[in-house]
Amino acid sequence: MQFSSSKIQSGSKLSNLASIHPGRQVQLVAINAGRNLQGRLMSMGLILGSEIRMISNQGSGCLLIGLGKIRMTLGRGMAEKITVK
Repeated sequence: MQFSSSKIQSGSKLSNLASIHPGRQVQLVAINAGRNLQGRLMSMGLILGSEIRMISNQGSGCLLIGLGKIRMTLGRGMAEKITVK
């Protein structure tokens, strides 16, 4: 999968996906979870280096993210285990 690094700020701090504000675009750098969750997220296309767009994050509940032309929801607990920059 190709991604445009120009949309991602160089030298960005690491944070978890659940803390990202809507409209921001980030890059996945780690999944801090067990094998089952890692496998599930990878099967959804969330792999190292993926460019993720935060579409909706209300501060509680599910998050709506964009991955390429695909939109998907993630539970907050799952999103907290995904490290992005």
